[in-house]
Amino acid sequence: MARERRYKKREPKIREKPEFEQKLVEIARVTRVTGGGKRLRFRACMVIGDRKGRVGTAVAKGPDVAVAVQKAIARAKKRLIKVTIVNDTVPHEVRQKFKAARILIKPASQGKGIIAGGAMRPVLELAGIQNVTAKILGSKNKINNVRATINALKKLKLPVSSRLKIKG
Repeated sequence: MARERRYKKREPKIREKPEFEQKLVEIARVTRVTGGGKRLRFRACMVIGDRKGRVGTAVAKGPDVAVAVQKAIARAKKRLIKVTIVNDTVPHEVRQKFKAARILIKPASQGKGIIAGGAMRPVLELAGIQNVTAKILGSKNKINNVRATINALKKLKLPVSSRLKIKG
């Protein structure tokens, strides 16, 4: 007679969908030269967003990649910004400079998609902008381009015609 084994049926683990999506923009090995030799660490640049108008970015270092990424995500959550989006695009053209990085963001018609390259694309995607044309004009430094993009998104304002007129 074969022994019957009774196993407790496990309930499938239901993972909650995280509040923010995250994308790794850059990972770099950085070294610090000390008297005893070189100290190796990792630097991670992360972008987080909910695709509904909130986006944040941060850079952090750690002894290994996983620690650096977790630190960057925690910092990015503290630096979230609200992005003004009108009809799935930006309300107006904006140019921004951050150090040597210069960028241009322009509104696009419905169905055009995100036409952007390099480090700008993940920021615009996670912000929830669906139709936009963007161009990196200056430096190719990913971190500076991400920061320039965030600063440009901060500058977006609603058009005057759609603002509520307050009678006083």
